[in-house]
Amino acid sequence: MKILITGGLGFLGSNLSRRAIEKSEELIIFDNKARTGSEENLSWLRSIGNFDFIHGDIRNKNDIEIVISRYKPDAVFHTAGQVAMTTSIKNPLLDFETNAIGTLNLLESIRNFSKETLIIYSSTNKVYGDLNQFSYEETETRYICKEYPSGFPENIPLDFRTPYGISKGTADQYMLEYSRTYGLKTVVFRHSSVYGTRQFATVDQGWVGWFTLKALESLNHDHQLNFQFSGNGKQVRDLLFVDDAVELYYKAMTQFDKISGKVFNVGGGIDNSLSLIELFNFLKKQLNLEPKYTRLPPRDSDQKFFVADIRAIKNAIGWNPHVGKEQGIMKMIQWLNQSMLQD
Repeated sequence: MKILITGGLGFLGSNLSRRAIEKSEELIIFDNKARTGSEENLSWLRSIGNFDFIHGDIRNKNDIEIVISRYKPDAVFHTAGQVAMTTSIKNPLLDFETNAIGTLNLLESIRNFSKETLIIYSSTNKVYGDLNQFSYEETETRYICKEYPSGFPENIPLDFRTPYGISKGTADQYMLEYSRTYGLKTVVFRHSSVYGTRQFATVDQGWVGWFTLKALESLNHDHQLNFQFSGNGKQVRDLLFVDDAVELYYKAMTQFDKISGKVFNVGGGIDNSLSLIELFNFLKKQLNLEPKYTRLPPRDSDQKFFVADIRAIKNAIGWNPHVGKEQGIMKMIQWLNQSMLQD
């Protein structure tokens, strides 16, 4: 297979790239190297095997047209994007150009030069808005959605909120519309919280990685852990370890006829859900830390609870996550420790 990965030096992209190299697929990585960790991931991937690297920007129509017309890939994993809600609020034009126009550039290039290419798009749960139309029970450590305690299905209403939700939602809908109108082979995965190795998390994006990193750094400061977070810490997300996400993308590619033109909520499911407070308690237990909390005002449109109901994708192609949340966080701790030693 000839696989193009947009954003192939990012967190999910680099892990997808690694798998392509290991499977001896013909790999093309397209990335503008803007994100923290891109250079490190490029060096790491080159130490594993061979691939073509194209330094380009998804916002530039000419950049992506050249790649599609030259390679005509069998499949595209479209993971390039602006991924932080806070950044979208500070710079909504950059956010829209990257997520919405960049995706449209890719779709048009494939429509014009390579209509048989499969496209798997990495979307987000933020297309559903703040989900305040539902009711929530507040427990000591988390929120529970009364209407959907086991997770949200794909048929709940879309409600784009924040510039990030609008830009990703626009791209999400263009993916589906290009399947209906032009017959392109597209599928949309609306992710919850993907985490794991090669995640160079920041305070604005990648909450599991960021708080785990802060916990490890605190080991050198009398085991005092000062967490600063928005809201009351009871917000819940379901965690999907990156190896399971990678498995999904490659499994989807081999059974594309069953999912083409459709959308799926993708996450770790209710069994792998965590609130911020529950993550802090786990880190406290594993690392022998004493956490202290500083609470900030809630972020705009921050969902109290989002867990993906993953039955649709399970039924479609037989995919199921295998790495549990505790096992995954321990893997994350191990990788972060190794990265810190190298630094």
